[in-house]
Amino acid sequence: MKGLYCRAGAEPKFVIQETSLPEVLGSHLVRVQVKACGLSPLDLKLLDDVGIKRDLIPVGREVAGVVLRVGAKVSFFQPEDEVVGILPLDSPCSGLCDVIDIDEHYLVQKPEKLSSVCAAGALRDALCAHTALHTHARVAAGHTLLVLDGASSFGLMCIQLACYHGVKVFTTSHSPQQHTFLEQLRPSVGVQDPLVAKVIPVFNGPSDLLPAVLEETGGLGVDIVVDSGVRLQEEESEEAKLLPHKHDIISVLGVGGHWVTTHKDLQLDPPDCRLLYLKSASMSFLNHEVWTASSAQQGRYLHILKDIVEKMSAGVLRPQPEEAVPLYEATVIMESVQRHQKKKAVVQL
Repeated sequence: MKGLYCRAGAEPKFVIQETSLPEVLGSHLVRVQVKACGLSPLDLKLLDDVGIKRDLIPVGREVAGVVLRVGAKVSFFQPEDEVVGILPLDSPCSGLCDVIDIDEHYLVQKPEKLSSVCAAGALRDALCAHTALHTHARVAAGHTLLVLDGASSFGLMCIQLACYHGVKVFTTSHSPQQHTFLEQLRPSVGVQDPLVAKVIPVFNGPSDLLPAVLEETGGLGVDIVVDSGVRLQEEESEEAKLLPHKHDIISVLGVGGHWVTTHKDLQLDPPDCRLLYLKSASMSFLNHEVWTASSAQQGRYLHILKDIVEKMSAGVLRPQPEEAVPLYEATVIMESVQRHQKKKAVVQL
């Protein structure tokens, strides 16, 4: 069978490679026939940091499929169960193989109403949103939340999850089309009030952000900020201009507030740290890979995955529909995903 792999180098190259599975199935492994696989950019620096060095790196880790066989000590699953999960960083299998072997502790049952394409395409963003809001920010009813770039797949998950828990949400829009989309967001069940209390347009410049948030919160600021990147002084690309500066983000935080950042290399200057100190506020880095990179909280991780797929099935979390592409287009699509020309993709097998 064939799988998609990345040949690391100065310019990552994606290749379809022939691969095979061992005849004997490990005692805790589950053999899964893959129905759909999500594609996200490979973090080659992270793989290097955790000591994973390979000539060919498997591509495609968010998978949904059907159990074919189970190992002797597997207790959670049996053949013909529909499952969904994220392959660990050190997995030798590409999620685009027809059949893969995966430890039972990385999988959860997929609800019948949830499609494989939807589950594989939205699992990573939903996990990021859950980690940001629950694990880092300890979100609770009555909190105020600012989600930057709410129309992104990650931002949309944060908005829907926060509203489900009774949080007042503000967000930013990067274009007039996104602005209209966010203003029209409504829950799938219950009272049809807008999900977002205020959509702040930043496509004319991010300078409107601070006064708009302070006006909406009576000058108090928000309890939680979840960003989608931070603009550094020297960055002047068109995309970077839509991002807020770190000082603006700290300024919109209220007393005791919490900022969850997706920026991997963010550094705070002494004046920024001083402002955080004065507000008794805190900041944390969002790295969802820790769930599969460490087994310290494996049970909690499985509870989170189970909660995510149940909320997707119930319509609480409704990802933006992602058109599935066939396997023969995976190489080209993955190249555009890696170059960030496309946020993500789903391959249907």
